Amino acid sequence: MPKSKRNRVLTLSKTRSKGHELKSGLLQEIRDSVDKYANLFVYSIDNMRNAKLKDLRTEWKDSRFFFGKNRVMQLALGRSESDEYKTGLHYVSEQLNGAVGLFFTNEPTEKVEKWFDNFSENDYARSGFISTEEIVCSEGPLTQFTHNMEPQLRKLGLPTALKKGEVTLREDYTVCTEGDVLSPEQARILKLLDIKMASFKVNLICVWSNDGSFVQMSANSEPLDYVE
Repeated sequence: MPKSKRNRVLTLSKTRSKGHELKSGLLQEIRDSVDKYANLFVYSIDNMRNAKLKDLRTEWKDSRFFFGKNRVMQLALGRSESDEYKTGLHYVSEQLNGAVGLFFTNEPTEKVEKWFDNFSENDYARSGFISTEEIVCSEGPLTQFTHNMEPQLRKLGLPTALKKGEVTLREDYTVCTEGDVLSPEQARILKLLDIKMASFKVNLICVWSNDGSFVQMSANSEPLDYVE
C-alpha cells in the first residue's frame, strides 16, 4: 500500500555543517590567542614533518602554533585595516601566503629569534627534494644490509648480487648528483643508507606585538592564495 504524503513531517531548520563549526572554532581560537599572547610570528617550514612540528609544540608548550588554513587565519586577524581584529594585524594577514603558520608566545622577540636561528634537525629527503650533494656507493660488500634485502635493493636500481651470502655492489653506483630532483627510488635508497640530506627548519617571516607594532623579518614571496 503506498505511503500517504499528507502527514509527512518536514524539518525546516537548517543545520550547520561540521566544517563550518570547525572553521568558526579555529577562528575563535586564533582571536583568543591574540588576546592571550604578547607576540605573534608568521613562520614557514623547510621540509615539513608533522612529527617534528609536534615536538616543537611540546618544546614551546606555553605558546601556541597554528599551521595551514590561511583563509581562516586571515579572516580571524582581518584582511584590511577596516576589519582587523586589533591594530596592525592586517599586515600579518598579508604574509599568510603559501605553507605558513602562526606562532603565539609571551616570550621576548629576541629569545624567539635566537632559538629558531639555532634550531635545525636533519631528516631523510623525500621524493621531489633537490639533492644537495653527490652520493656514490663504491663497488664491494654492503655490510649494513642483510641478505634478504638484496632483492629490494636490486628493484630500486642498485646493481647488487649475493656473494657468499653477502649483499655486494657489482660496480660503483651514483645514487644522485647535486641538483637532482630525487625520485621515489633515490629517496628510498638514501634512507636505507641512513643519509639525512633534508633539514627541518623554521623560518620567521614577521612579528606583530600587542602594542600594535609590526616588523618584517624576512621576505615571503609566495603568491597570495585568497581573493579580496
